[in-house]
Amino acid sequence: MIHNEQTARHVAGALLNIKAIKLDTLQPFTWASGLKSPIYCDNRKALSYPEIRKYIKHELTHAVLKHYPRVDVIAGVATAGIPQGVLVAQELGLPFVYVRPAKKSHGMTNQIEGELPKSRSVVVIEDLVSTGKSSLNAVFALRQAGAQILGMAAIFTYGLPQASINFKEAHCQLITLSDYNNLIKEAEKGNYITKTDRESLMEWRKDPQAWSDTR
Repeated sequence: MIHNEQTARHVAGALLNIKAIKLDTLQPFTWASGLKSPIYCDNRKALSYPEIRKYIKHELTHAVLKHYPRVDVIAGVATAGIPQGVLVAQELGLPFVYVRPAKKSHGMTNQIEGELPKSRSVVVIEDLVSTGKSSLNAVFALRQAGAQILGMAAIFTYGLPQASINFKEAHCQLITLSDYNNLIKEAEKGNYITKTDRESLMEWRKDPQAWSDTR
């Protein structure tokens, strides 16, 4: 679920403008999983643009206050969710922790870094959601540590069907500032894509693996 339509359009346009999101149906990008995709999203670039960084911080903070008013602690997902989470926690005057993909193999072998008392209400901050697997890994780790997860707030989601299934099964609400549908609308509006590109982009979202297999 997106935070609100106006924010969704503004964030999508800003990310396209600074090339944090790139679209190319002819020369698709290869994800770490090996999947080929016509979209590449690197929201970390927004941190280098003060006005965009400020806007995203403000909207993430507002989303947390609106949807999760009982929050006690903000948790960032390593690595890209850490800076966004810190900004939100600072704005709200709340404690902050972050969650690694797995426990460290040395030292204290922590997966969660920071002080997290049990039974605290936690909101997880993420920058990008694809299938939701890595994001929900953080949710599961926090729950095992005794946290009560109110939900997750993220900058952008591809809106993949598998992500919806994964979040539903994990009983975790996801709120995002923008999503794939608004991205496509802004990309068309700004002439970043053609009508043919749009059709291909929508086909990818329906079945990323099938789209990838034909490339």
